Amino acid sequence: MKIIPLNEGIFTVTKDKIFTQIQRNEVETADPKLLKMGVCPFLIVLPNNELVLFDAGTGYIKNNQVVLLQRIEEAGYQLEQVSKILLSHLHKDHIEGLGQINGNAIKPYFPNAQIYYQQRELEYALEQTESYSFDHEYLKLFSKLPNLVAMNDIEGNINEYITYQVTGGHSPFHQVFWIKEGNETAFYGADNLPQKSYLKFHIAYKSDYDGKKAKELRLLWEEQAKTENWTVLFYHEFSRNVTPL
Repeated sequence: MKIIPLNEGIFTVTKDKIFTQIQRNEVETADPKLLKMGVCPFLIVLPNNELVLFDAGTGYIKNNQVVLLQRIEEAGYQLEQVSKILLSHLHKDHIEGLGQINGNAIKPYFPNAQIYYQQRELEYALEQTESYSFDHEYLKLFSKLPNLVAMNDIEGNINEYITYQVTGGHSPFHQVFWIKEGNETAFYGADNLPQKSYLKFHIAYKSDYDGKKAKELRLLWEEQAKTENWTVLFYHEFSRNVTPL
């Protein structure tokens, strides 16, 4: 397999989930009350040459270009080649790179891709009308996309290389993924394991739906990763988003 990080950049994030890009040298001088995080979806080239996108970023536009799409093209691939998009959960910073709102619909950036999502996560998200983490206008239009694949099982296989498990933690129906080829395993924990520092500080974060469960899962995954030599994909890390443990 080939793992390609598609880093959109580093952002400050307000309490009402407004993302503003900053430079790496501005992280230390930015308002200490604001969260700072990278946003980095991943493109996986499987051994059968299938292209799979893990989460879709914020859809951030710089110099009139969608950064996510630019990163894919810089890596030497066309958007039409992406066959599957796997969504860990439906927070705005993980889905709004799927396409741009055009009138009463989302014009998709990936016309040939099937979009896999947890149906119960969507039902939950649509009910959270007071939550800034979800963009409800976007979600309503998302639910009408023709290429959606609703997932209802707790765990299973996407194909011969990719397995998933609904773990909860960061959100009620948050799911994580393993990509396996021979003796090689890559693990994508999304926002249950967004940065490597989460393995250093064993904390139950209040920003999670179930912080205690997310913490317990990280402890379990860290042990497995070291024992089985996983490569871990960190969605919110500033850099070095692909790291062997």
